[in-house]
Amino acid sequence: MQKARIFALSAVVAAGLSVMSCSPDEEAATADADTAPAPSGDVPASTGPAETATPAGQELPSWKVPNVPPSGEAYYAPDSLHLIAQTKDPAAIPAANGKEGNLTYTFTDQGEDIKKINDRGQDACSYFFPDQQRVVWTSTRDNMDMPVGDWSNPEEYPTGAELYISDLDGGNVQRLTHNKYYEAEVSISPDGKWIVFGRQIDGKDDLWRMRSDGTGEEQITFTDDWQEGAPFYLPDSETIMFRAPKRSEHGKFFPTPMTVFTMKHDGTERTAHTFDHDMNWAPYPAPDGRHYVFVRVVDGKNWEIFLGDLEGGDPVRLTYYDGWDGLPSVSPDGTKMAWTRSEADGTAYTHIMDVSSLNIGPVQ
Repeated sequence: MQKARIFALSAVVAAGLSVMSCSPDEEAATADADTAPAPSGDVPASTGPAETATPAGQELPSWKVPNVPPSGEAYYAPDSLHLIAQTKDPAAIPAANGKEGNLTYTFTDQGEDIKKINDRGQDACSYFFPDQQRVVWTSTRDNMDMPVGDWSNPEEYPTGAELYISDLDGGNVQRLTHNKYYEAEVSISPDGKWIVFGRQIDGKDDLWRMRSDGTGEEQITFTDDWQEGAPFYLPDSETIMFRAPKRSEHGKFFPTPMTVFTMKHDGTERTAHTFDHDMNWAPYPAPDGRHYVFVRVVDGKNWEIFLGDLEGGDPVRLTYYDGWDGLPSVSPDGTKMAWTRSEADGTAYTHIMDVSSLNIGPVQ
């Protein structure tokens, strides 16, 4: 969930992941991610909780998930150990740029218990149900005769992208949507009652929700200019966080300005939380219900992850890397952050950061 490579998703593509971000719609760093300097090496895995928050210019302990093919846009399961992500697979339909496509995988953040959920088409955003017995995912598996499209370009989103539910072995597949629209950017409320997602109709992006059994589908945003996407629930299972650029600003600024919003999942009480005209992309709420991680571009081309606060104040920078960092998420226990980082050759992998010292876990 990049118009004209408008968003961060575009950056992901530029980072070699040809994946759709649960926050598509950002014009952005295609020009620079491919030539990002090599990282100094994999950061060793954390051996325990950090005692203090990161000093300015220094990252908290982190590691690259081993044993897993190039992957990105990973989200934690309720056990704060397993992840679900878009993962490169030769069985997938090739991406629009001719590179290997992605299918949905689950694995632990130590690179173990690796499972492929879907075996055909091209996949995008995915998420665990709170019972950790089922997952929801995006795929073109039933529309492989339609144009491949481009997950990184809102003007060419795959109109064959549909939403599915399955068990953790990829069995008992239930198709949730049946249309010729683009659907993706899907997530589930913590109480398991609601599925929220993005849909594009005639070039316009809006948010929708449905019951977790696929019934009761309804549109919840109706703005003409704002392009809403990448919705995620806060812990109350009633409030949604999302980001939105304006169609009227597309192509006029680089990177594309975006605003972080919250609203009730019936579409009421919409509130903006960023006001700086920066690219505030891919926001993901922390389990404390107050903080969130998101992406900004630093020095015109460097994609970095920050920690924001819904109560206000300056965001705290979490990553310091001369490449591409994006698509962050936080584990349900608040101790780890998963994110996508590109390497020198443009290949992207899932990384994990120990954020236990930030105290953003569930409120007791």
